[in-house]
Amino acid sequence: MGTRNRFWAGLAMAGLLGAACSAGTAAPTSAPGSAAPSGGAPSGGGAPSAPAAMTEVALQLQWAPQAQFGGYFAARDQGFYEEEGLDVEILDGGPDVIPQVVGSEENGPEFTISWVPKVLEVRAAGQSDLVNIAQIFQRSGTLSVAFADAGIDSPEDFAGKNVGAWGFGNEYEVIAAAREAGLEPGTDFTQVTQPFDMSLLLNGEVDVAEAMIYNEYAQVLETEDPATGALYQPDDLTVIDYNEVGTAMLQDAIFAREAWLIEEGNEDVAERFLRASFRGWMHCRENPDDCIQATVDAGSTLGEGHQAWMMNEINPLIWPSPDGIGAMPEDTWQQTVDISVEAEIIPAAPDETAYRTDLAENAREGIEGDVTGEGFTKGTVQVTPGGE
Repeated sequence: MGTRNRFWAGLAMAGLLGAACSAGTAAPTSAPGSAAPSGGAPSGGGAPSAPAAMTEVALQLQWAPQAQFGGYFAARDQGFYEEEGLDVEILDGGPDVIPQVVGSEENGPEFTISWVPKVLEVRAAGQSDLVNIAQIFQRSGTLSVAFADAGIDSPEDFAGKNVGAWGFGNEYEVIAAAREAGLEPGTDFTQVTQPFDMSLLLNGEVDVAEAMIYNEYAQVLETEDPATGALYQPDDLTVIDYNEVGTAMLQDAIFAREAWLIEEGNEDVAERFLRASFRGWMHCRENPDDCIQATVDAGSTLGEGHQAWMMNEINPLIWPSPDGIGAMPEDTWQQTVDISVEAEIIPAAPDETAYRTDLAENAREGIEGDVTGEGFTKGTVQVTPGGE
């Protein structure tokens, strides 16, 4: 195994142990469930009658409560799950929770939020039968951020630099971009495993740091520049967006276990869960303040100002969804698979059972309103010191 392949193999193993990511074809066409629970009404509008019985299900979040998951909190708080006859327990994630592992357990949660390459990894290892049933994020939120005077405007500029990147499978987009630029970590630049914050960039230990546009990038802007006494400004920074570079990989999606889905009635449960969740994200698109408050109420430890930034950046990762919320953007799926194979995260492209589109399609059919967000425009928020 060459140096490049040994490096990627090591990353893949770290991804299996850590916490915190030919083309897939159209999904199997199993029979759709009903558009609404017994005793209810289609969830697009109107006041439903109380369902005869509530079905209890659980949703495992990828991380601790934050606006990244605002649509699910909104679906619960706005009564969308209840209208579908569902009693949904939302389970916190965090550094001690590996969602793709927890979600793969036989008696685990019915639904799991995770990044696509992380699930492909455990599927390929034979440790999971998780199926992507709705691709919520249509775009990647991963950036690399440097101070403007570092002269780092593209991955080509990593040469000779200290490059911060996370572990546990979160770093694949960054390293793939460097390799596309002809640079090898450890040879052409020093790769530094950074914590899930921007401390190494702020204290000068790295020249460029990995960040999510909805979280760590804001952490820099919320920090006082000691040279000026004012908050850092976007002009003080340069940003590499991996959607533009071409190594973006699919992130937040809703997964369910295949063994659970094939049990009688569970496809219907999944459609109802997706329908309510989609409505929750539509609510966040139109009423971001409600979803910020829902996130705060859910126990987020981050400040309300930071949550406002996050919500404002999460919405553009979802909207517009040209083929409807939850649809699979096949070009980005193929790109995710190609990078995953090249990186030896997986030995070969997954088979067609890795994702299915029918459940999301059926769920969207039961929704009144704009499921594509075609006219969506991103809002503006004011950065607050420390995100408070």
